[in-house]
Amino acid sequence: MRVAFHTDQLWFAAPGGIGTYVRELSAALRALPDGVDLVTFQVGPGDGSADQVVAGSIRSVYPRWDLTGRPRLPFAADLVHATNHAAIPPAPAGGALVATVHDLAFEVFPRAFPSSWRWLYRAGVRAAVRRADLILVPSRATAVDLEERFGAALDRIRVTPLAAALPATQTDVDPTLRGLGIDAPYVVCPATLEPRKNQIRLVRAYRQIAPDVPHALVLAGPDGWGMPELEAELARGGPGRVVRTGWLDAGALDAVYRGADAVAYVSVYEGFGLPVLEAMARGIPVLASTTPAVAETAGDAAALVDPVDVAAIAEGLASVLTDRARHDDLAARGRRRGADFTWAATARATLEAYREVSSA
Repeated sequence: MRVAFHTDQLWFAAPGGIGTYVRELSAALRALPDGVDLVTFQVGPGDGSADQVVAGSIRSVYPRWDLTGRPRLPFAADLVHATNHAAIPPAPAGGALVATVHDLAFEVFPRAFPSSWRWLYRAGVRAAVRRADLILVPSRATAVDLEERFGAALDRIRVTPLAAALPATQTDVDPTLRGLGIDAPYVVCPATLEPRKNQIRLVRAYRQIAPDVPHALVLAGPDGWGMPELEAELARGGPGRVVRTGWLDAGALDAVYRGADAVAYVSVYEGFGLPVLEAMARGIPVLASTTPAVAETAGDAAALVDPVDVAAIAEGLASVLTDRARHDDLAARGRRRGADFTWAATARATLEAYREVSSA
């Protein structure tokens, strides 16, 4: 089976979670002993890494694909996999189309997206619901979102969970922490600073317990949208120490994870929740939100709290940081839970979807 696999996200200035998905899944598919002939393609100049290039610009090609299903790809394939829900190419003549919808954040938090991209994502998801033989999603929660918001038929959706992607590195923890101005012990929130990641409530909850714990709160991620509200909250001051690291490369982020006593990931909306698995893979106990996709990823291996209840977040933090037995139990559960998620398993589930539509 010859599969056309869209990899534009890899050359974007900020590849993000979709870029991680494209990179890890393409490598895992190629590593399967009984896999497919994977032909990667990009629109416009790309970054030179793709097997094929589609002439034109994203600005013109993506809307045409989403609205009209044209033009067809200029090379032969049995199946097209649209890996970014902003761009849904047409199925090849006589072939099949599989599309991945990662989340519906553009609908839930429209202010986080420029209007042009919000429109494009919406058009792309509608095209996927209308034309794709199967839609892949990272969680059952995203499948339900698709059904409720876009009328997608659940029998045409397949859940293909993701896996941890941040590599284990040899980066020394102590020098990294000193360079970032972090004093142990600390709890870390690894996320872009933006409203859906819920750092304002996390800061408020942390300040409630700060007089009773020695831990700092580390916000490890680049600035996103809605920063004035977070900066105003931080400027109010209060007990404890809150450290902002800004963007971190893979080595530094890995070191910050490994040096932490706990990870707090209390996002109010996600399509999956990769940082939960990144922490679990390192044996770091996790405080996570009851947001459907995050709770689904965490299973019974994290302390779950209502993300809009500051008092509940504070109580959860205190429990994880002060109850040693609970701390160690969550660390052990997390390691076992994290081991259940691999990119090989994601690739295998994706391959099964390819075969399902190819044999239909």
